[in-house]
Amino acid sequence: MLKTRAKYALGQIVRHRKHPFRGVVFDVDAMFSNTEEWYDAIPEDSRPQKDQPFYHLLAENDQSYYVAYVSEQNLVADYSGEPVGHPDLPEFFGDLEDGQYPLHVQLN
Repeated sequence: MLKTRAKYALGQIVRHRKHPFRGVVFDVDAMFSNTEEWYDAIPEDSRPQKDQPFYHLLAENDQSYYVAYVSEQNLVADYSGEPVGHPDLPEFFGDLEDGQYPLHVQLN
C-alpha cells in the first residue's frame, strides 16, 4: 500500500526547482494522476517518479498565468513573502497571510 504524505499544503507558495515559475498549491494528488501522454511528453531523463505527491498550482512566470501539474521532487517552498498574482486566486483563497493563502472555499 502506498504511504505518502504531501510536503506542501493547500495555499502554500512554492517554486519549481529547475524552471522559472512559482505558484500556489490548490490541489494535491497522492501519486501521479494525469495522462500517459502528458507524462511521455517529459524528456525521459527528466521524468519524475509517479509514486509521489503531485501538485496542482495556480502558477505564474514573467510572461503569463497558468495551471501547472508538478511532482513534489521538483518543488521547493517559496519564503520570499511576495504575493502570487494569478487572477484565479480569489476564487479559492483569501488574501495572503504570513506567506500563505488561506483557503476561501471548501474543496473535495
